[in-house]
Amino acid sequence: MTRTVIVGGSHAAIAAAAALRRHAPEMEIAIVSDEATLPYQRPPLSKEYMSGTMALERLWLRPREWYEERRIRLHLGAAATAIDRAGKRLALGNGDVLGYDALLLATGARARRLPAAMGGELPNVRVMRTLADAQWLMREMTAGRRLVVIGGGYVGLEAAAEAAKKGLDVTVVEAAERILKRVACAETADALRTLHAAHGVRILENTRPQRFVERQGHACAVRLDDGRELPLDLAVVGIGIEPDVALAEAAGLEVADGIVVDAHCRTSDPAIFAAGDCALFPFQGAPTRLESVQNAQDQAAAAAANIAGTPTAYTPHPWFWSDQYDVKLQIAGYHRGYDSVVTRAGKREGSVSFFYFRQGRLIAVDSLNDGATYAMARKLLEAQATVTRAELDDPAFDLRERAKALSHPRPAAE
Repeated sequence: MTRTVIVGGSHAAIAAAAALRRHAPEMEIAIVSDEATLPYQRPPLSKEYMSGTMALERLWLRPREWYEERRIRLHLGAAATAIDRAGKRLALGNGDVLGYDALLLATGARARRLPAAMGGELPNVRVMRTLADAQWLMREMTAGRRLVVIGGGYVGLEAAAEAAKKGLDVTVVEAAERILKRVACAETADALRTLHAAHGVRILENTRPQRFVERQGHACAVRLDDGRELPLDLAVVGIGIEPDVALAEAAGLEVADGIVVDAHCRTSDPAIFAAGDCALFPFQGAPTRLESVQNAQDQAAAAAANIAGTPTAYTPHPWFWSDQYDVKLQIAGYHRGYDSVVTRAGKREGSVSFFYFRQGRLIAVDSLNDGATYAMARKLLEAQATVTRAELDDPAFDLRERAKALSHPRPAAE
């Protein structure tokens, strides 16, 4: 492969470009992004950036000089509009056409929005996905204003936390019977619900929004399915994301809940690869799409190796995180299909970890302000080491010694 074009402007795109340059010093590499800014980190938008602890320049994944030094061409503010698979050409919205030997789709995902009939397109009803979204919210989040967050997932709760810290009156509306229903156990949800309540945030669960009430072109309230109306000055919709598959679908690539790829990140067209939030790949015996920085970086690196001619199967070790108030939630592993949870207090006051099991096997852990346990559990999970429920239920069990034994195995008996 001598020419690779990467579509996308976030973690996966930049990780792929960096890996490609290492593998192939002479390869032509181009990045196409529909946003006019330099590629930036998305996770800090609802965390450090919105809180003011991260400056704008720290959001950039790489400074402009990095691309210039590595001869990586940037096509910013230019949306990819069509793939000519037969001619191996990518058309851009500005009229440019880029030829490729390999094409990597790192198109990511888009925030789900409420339909226009519900008022989802009113100007003070926003999602939390882009830099523009974060900057708008930073301007609008002023003490005393009323914020309603639709959706009790991580993005919604992070936005609620930042708003509460700024002195807003915050209500979270969650349609499911509890917050974090899709992404965490009830124990983690309980801990975070209690945390938000302590900061004055109201959480309404098992409650559906019916529509936003409009006044003078803006939302002034949200009407709930039980007839109540919650007055508001602004709203954040955090009801998940959907993979951006439009370009792939229009090109006739196989698409399901994401762009379907094999273990080597290759799509149904052998010259086209996909990585990051948009890619649906085989993992633990099931088609899987991981929404995380870890997946974006590691899958993109695997895709780059395959493009450069080094066969590399992608086998992830997932990790995630969320910052809310003074609590850092760190997640290792993947909790899909869990059937039981063990709670274990950490060494620091107020720290706790929740261990997920499936059929007696440890598969994931959620650690709240418990970084030491997270690090040990992550090491054990990556090594597929055996830890039982009974051991974790025993306060005398030394998790550190079990993790240390992976680095210093006992010599075989003579």
